[in-house]
Amino acid sequence: MITSLQNERVKLIRALQSSGKSRRKENRVALEGVRLVADALAVGSVPDFVLYTADAIAGDQPGSRLFADLQQRGVTCLEASGEVFAHAAETQSPQGIIAVVPLPELPIPTKITLALILDGIADPGNLGTILRTAAAAGADLVILAPHCVDAFNAKVLRSGMGAHFRIPVVRRSWPDIARDYGETLAIYLADAHGETRYDNVDWKIPSAVIIGSEAHGADQQALQVIKGGISIPMANAAESLNAAAATSAILFEIQRQRNS
Repeated sequence: MITSLQNERVKLIRALQSSGKSRRKENRVALEGVRLVADALAVGSVPDFVLYTADAIAGDQPGSRLFADLQQRGVTCLEASGEVFAHAAETQSPQGIIAVVPLPELPIPTKITLALILDGIADPGNLGTILRTAAAAGADLVILAPHCVDAFNAKVLRSGMGAHFRIPVVRRSWPDIARDYGETLAIYLADAHGETRYDNVDWKIPSAVIIGSEAHGADQQALQVIKGGISIPMANAAESLNAAAATSAILFEIQRQRNS
């Protein structure tokens, strides 16, 4: 049992939980909770090691079944004391399992028919929800423009519910976005004052949607690559939706058109 807060693996987990620089340097990420670790295993990501508590794997519960799967795969599983695990964990009520896995780097599809471009999304919970929605709605790629929160922030990972292992997520500058996608995709900016209703666009052609910051709106460079602005009609004098809700409405309208 690991009982020291100075244990090197415990220190590594803390660094990965708290620092994007550490995640990039180590090319690894800490996944906390049964669901996230199981999602990583399901797509073939094998943990370098797992930290767990005895309570998490006791009896017939998801944690015990996950632990058995990890052992069957030969993953190094290290028991930690409650104090050590609480120190390593990022959540207030940890589930008792943390896995260190390689940073997900899914290949970008050769042919992209739907991309989501996020501009200045700063709230981790919003970003994670958006990634989860993009994966569920069948987007091929999520592009993070400058000023977005780190996609592998612990809160983003939790709210993403495994989306990081199902859809490629890349960070790009606006000049790179314009160069790589400006000619091949019809790019629309979601805007409360957009001139076209989101459900009046022909989404069956290769397209991209830019979702901007709720606080600051779209970057001026984003306006250089768009075909036009789209808006979602509002009732009861509502002015706007938050970024995650707007993303969901637009992406599932795209899916509806394409499935029909």
